[in-house]
Amino acid sequence: MKLSKRSIYIILVIVITIAVDQISKVIVRNNITLRTNINPGERIPILGDYFILMNVENTGAFLGMGSELNETLRIILLLILPIVVLGLVLRHIFKDKSLDNWSLFAFASIIGGGIANVFDRIAFGKVTDFLFIDLGGVFRTGIFNLADLSVTTGMIILLFASFKKKKSTT
Repeated sequence: MKLSKRSIYIILVIVITIAVDQISKVIVRNNITLRTNINPGERIPILGDYFILMNVENTGAFLGMGSELNETLRIILLLILPIVVLGLVLRHIFKDKSLDNWSLFAFASIIGGGIANVFDRIAFGKVTDFLFIDLGGVFRTGIFNLADLSVTTGMIILLFASFKKKKSTT
């Protein structure tokens, strides 16, 4: 079976997204003292107090949501459902030949980030988060990782692509 350039592009974006995320998490796990959500402890400033590095193991989803769920619900909502959705989105981008390169990149980034975090939940029972941005009260994030960044970036690109598409059809 010969893969098209388009298919190779999709696979490369997914694989690179997963690899960069997993490498960053290994570095963080091995080099930054493990802290919990209850006691964040030491923060390592990267750019003053604006961009901070720490190690938090998250048993929930985005910003720890779902960490209080019972084990069965967590498996359904944080493993099975994401795997099904990621599989459906992957099938969609391979089949829909009308998607532009930005949309392909966005969907592949979302899939790669999703797979990376699902892998963590399967392999470790939790997801390693380590980045935190605080722009002095103007903008502040929760603690996140590169997979989360890939998913968010992909969603933003899709949002802009959909506005561009709507504008060109009117």
